[in-house]
Amino acid sequence: MEYTIKNQQLSVTVSDFGGELRSVRGGDGTEYLWQGDPRFWKDRAPNIFPYVARLTGEKYTLKGREYQMKIHGFVKYTTLELETQSEDSLTFVLKPDEEIKKQYPFDFIYRITYRLQQAALLIEHQVENLGEERMYFGIGGHPGFQVPLEQGLAFEDYQLKFSAPCRPWRVGFTPDCFLNGQDQEYPLKGGQAIPLRHSLFDQDAVVLKHADREVTLCSEKGSRGVTVTYPDFPYIGFWHKPETQAPYVCIEPWSSLPSRKGIQEDLSQQSDLICLEGHKTWESCWKIQIF
Repeated sequence: MEYTIKNQQLSVTVSDFGGELRSVRGGDGTEYLWQGDPRFWKDRAPNIFPYVARLTGEKYTLKGREYQMKIHGFVKYTTLELETQSEDSLTFVLKPDEEIKKQYPFDFIYRITYRLQQAALLIEHQVENLGEERMYFGIGGHPGFQVPLEQGLAFEDYQLKFSAPCRPWRVGFTPDCFLNGQDQEYPLKGGQAIPLRHSLFDQDAVVLKHADREVTLCSEKGSRGVTVTYPDFPYIGFWHKPETQAPYVCIEPWSSLPSRKGIQEDLSQQSDLICLEGHKTWESCWKIQIF
């Protein structure tokens, strides 16, 4: 089932399946969100929890037991319950059933709230640990945005521009998208921008660390764009389907990274995962602003 919230500047539709964004329209009707053409990518904006990207063999261990989990965790494959709805906000909730506990043996509550703030959409995450023991997780977003956003412009007319000069490093990945430990500095045009070209993604995602926490998809030839602000997330990924002319780009705030190549990770030992003590709550927020 889908739900819509709107104001004069923004109309947002969300599905209860995965709590996934389905539409982000400006006041003039412009659709900013990728609409899931299966020729390139059938999703639109999956939510990532409790593991970011790939596990070696789709498996991990915890306390000597082995568990299986698909890429980006189980939220994207699960129907969430609509908990609250108002004129400008929607909150969806997920509590684990037996099938989820086979994948992830914790007692928790996962919430995601979409909240309008003029021309911005706030995406608020909340994770409650209901158990006694520490839980480990990764979390993030995976929205795709249409490129170009205006008639007469091309994909190559756009850039991803950080709000301030920075010197990010690109996280090293193997061809099958696991960590290889070979991170390297990633130069930006003018110390601030990544000009878009389709071949940028021929080796899959570009994932950066030590970057500024705000980036804008924009064109000097156009007037429309999208700014994504992610103060609580140390990694940012950019992606479209490799070796295609896909007319979109994903901007992905990540809290953590995938498994190392050939290693079945123990969640309690993976240093970049969020560690949440028993009976505690973790919260974060990131933002999509259109213009």
